Amino acid sequence: MTAAYNIDLREKAVSVIDRGEKKSHVCRILNISRNTLDQWLKRREEKGSLAPAEYRRGPKPKIDDLEAFKAFAEANGHLTQKEMAEKWGKPVSRVIIGKAMRKLNFTRKKTTVIKKETSSSDKSLSK
Repeated sequence: MTAAYNIDLREKAVSVIDRGEKKSHVCRILNISRNTLDQWLKRREEKGSLAPAEYRRGPKPKIDDLEAFKAFAEANGHLTQKEMAEKWGKPVSRVIIGKAMRKLNFTRKKTTVIKKETSSSDKSLSK
């Protein structure tokens, strides 16, 4: 996607049109397309502003309220990600829970103690 035109250029173009200049002449002078100028005029009519629309790359995250999720994760940190996904208010997968936890820098590592049983043959080898 190309970068949006500067707001100053947009305001200059629209103000020249308001003064009575022809659209085709303004487009030629400023090196913009007629469609672009028409879109700016339409945007000013509808929204009252010439500012470009906000652009977000990629799809909207399924867990968009990170503050609420942080409180949820702190309260339910003892659960696995799959159990947290089932308990969350909206339908999400354990992967989505993991991504949201990474955004908050939460770790899911648990310390587990594994007691290794030694057999009698291992004991005889160590002597």
